[in-house]
Amino acid sequence: MITIREFAKVSGFSPTTISFVLNNSPAGQHIPRKTKDEIRKWARRLGYYPNQFARSLRSSRSGAIAVLVPDVSDPYCAQVLRGMDKSLYRSKYLPVLIDIQNSRVRFRKYVATLFERRIEGVIAVANSLQLQTDMLDPFAKNRIPVIVIGRESDHDGISSVSVDNRAGARLAIAHLFNQGHRRIAFIRGPKQVVDSTTRWAGITDFARECGLPLASKLIMRLTDTASSSEAGFEAMTKLVRTGARFTAVMAFDDMTAFGAIRALTQAGLKVPEQCSVVGFDDVAAAAFYNPPLTTVRQSMDELGRIGTSIFLELAQKRQDNENAFTVIRKVEPTLVVRASTAAA
Repeated sequence: MITIREFAKVSGFSPTTISFVLNNSPAGQHIPRKTKDEIRKWARRLGYYPNQFARSLRSSRSGAIAVLVPDVSDPYCAQVLRGMDKSLYRSKYLPVLIDIQNSRVRFRKYVATLFERRIEGVIAVANSLQLQTDMLDPFAKNRIPVIVIGRESDHDGISSVSVDNRAGARLAIAHLFNQGHRRIAFIRGPKQVVDSTTRWAGITDFARECGLPLASKLIMRLTDTASSSEAGFEAMTKLVRTGARFTAVMAFDDMTAFGAIRALTQAGLKVPEQCSVVGFDDVAAAAFYNPPLTTVRQSMDELGRIGTSIFLELAQKRQDNENAFTVIRKVEPTLVVRASTAAA
């Protein structure tokens, strides 16, 4: 790669002027626009890029932000990442994507590595992974912005943005109840996932208020640490084989619902004519499934966008040496009614 001294020799501009212009330095605000345009044209012509590594050594700043995801193949994570990218693309920060693969061991290893690499911020997507928020404390204690997406934080210095899971679960069960369903089967999320507890609390709250019986023989639980279509298929197949009677199924999330629909269809039960199914998340495939899935929408794009905006806000505070603070934001879910549910 061409050096800044070689650039200066060929173009005729001083290394200092070139550095001020290409690094958008405040010290270069008085340089004429014509000169700036000429330097940028020379940079494109010569294929010159400022040495970010050298700049980082001088400023002790990496310009990188770590993005931790539990499983990059999960549709939930993919949509959150898309929302984040829309905001980070316009910023000066470079996202470093790390796939934890639902492994606490990998999580611990990467936390230590990122801390050593002077990362400037951490955005952690907490979906299937039982995120150990306390492991992010070293960043927060060093005034490095930490934002958790998908989980409400209870740690000082760790901000979060999440959907109101309790309210979302109430929307789903209320829809089935209003459709006349009383024998409702449930596929609960894994015990390790915090969302499982809050969504179930929304269900039990509604059931208690409306006098809706929750039969234990109609309640299945996912046993893996992560939900999946296959896990939903296995849970629903097991329930069908018990001979239990039900007219609707409320799945932990959309992926679980997809598996449940496949199991019901394989058992000769038509959805929604003989059994309604509702999911949670509204992943991209939900609208195109057969039948299109009724689900609770949490805008993953919006969660990603809000999480990024919180980071940028806190990062600016840190640069300005202002006091750190914790931001907690909630996103209200909405019910999307499609063809997988019908009157009992």
